Amino acid sequence: MSADASYYVYALKDPRESPALPLYIGKGSGTRSHDHLAKPDGTRKGQRIREIEGNGAKVLVTRLVDSLAEQQAIRLEAELIAAFGTFDTGGLLTNSVLPSGLARKARTSVVVPSGTKEKAQIGLSLLKEAVLELAKANSAGISNSDAASLLGLRSDYGGGSKDYLSYSVLGLLMREGKLERLKSGKKHVARVD
Repeated sequence: MSADASYYVYALKDPRESPALPLYIGKGSGTRSHDHLAKPDGTRKGQRIREIEGNGAKVLVTRLVDSLAEQQAIRLEAELIAAFGTFDTGGLLTNSVLPSGLARKARTSVVVPSGTKEKAQIGLSLLKEAVLELAKANSAGISNSDAASLLGLRSDYGGGSKDYLSYSVLGLLMREGKLERLKSGKKHVARVD
């Protein structure tokens, strides 16, 4: 069986610059690269798209690499976001890879290589999507143990607790209002929008 190579990595570019500079890097399949333009959202990216269109210009959509497996696309997307940097890190891109509301404490004793924060946040975004999909598929709810075991998130570290990662992801999804904990136990259900 051959791997699905229907993914690509794309850039949305501001044509008012010469050369046109990227304002967003993404991965997708099908019409994903153009979906942002059909209904600009309330994010920094959506605001920039509306600003460009308000000035009578059209956002350029450029496919950078075609025919990728999803994991290849994820890796390339992360590397490009890290290379260009996000607005929050002093870079060009409007990508929102940092969860809102988290304190950004600087530790002078720890070196954070350029791009590692963006890669971690892209990985976190994928983990949250996976846990949310699991919760949506199970209307009776999922436990932390379900998420840790069924999604391969359980650690084999020598400590006593092995499910801290899945607890963290569940907690972030609850804070974002996407999951809620049932009063009757330890199950979490997806909130209906």
